[in-house]
Amino acid sequence: MRRLIFLLLPLFFGLQAAAVAAQSANVAFGAMTQDTGLPVEVTADNLSVDNATGTAVFEGNVLISQGEMKLSAQRVRVVYRTGGEGIAQMEATGGVLLVSGEDAAEAERADYDIDAGTLVMSGDVLMTQGPSALSAQEMTVNLTDGTAQMSGRVKTVLQTGTRN
Repeated sequence: MRRLIFLLLPLFFGLQAAAVAAQSANVAFGAMTQDTGLPVEVTADNLSVDNATGTAVFEGNVLISQGEMKLSAQRVRVVYRTGGEGIAQMEATGGVLLVSGEDAAEAERADYDIDAGTLVMSGDVLMTQGPSALSAQEMTVNLTDGTAQMSGRVKTVLQTGTRN
């Protein structure tokens, strides 16, 4: 009986992983919570500001950090609130990488709506959590509670333990 259990365990874990290869999945993402009171630090190779539209474009090796959240990309467009009172939105494109604690996600694009507290990553999203990985076409991170939803042909590789 014990031998049968050991033979069936790999099949069981394989079926669990196959079940996760679905259309959407809810996951936790990092230790990230949104705190809009924290300063936003941005570094880049170039900056263009358009006062008429209330936008700024950072280009080349862009790195943005706010508290525990770090985002890097080749180009980030920042949309300021009317009257210049803080940032309303950020749009990142080109090799986007989002890091929070030990979790990381990469995609072609990320749209951060600060007022809604959501960050939507799209285009070949790959999220890693330690040795496990998930991929999808889109990931929406709720920065208020640190959860994420992945959608669009979700695939995962779960590491369930160590091998001897």
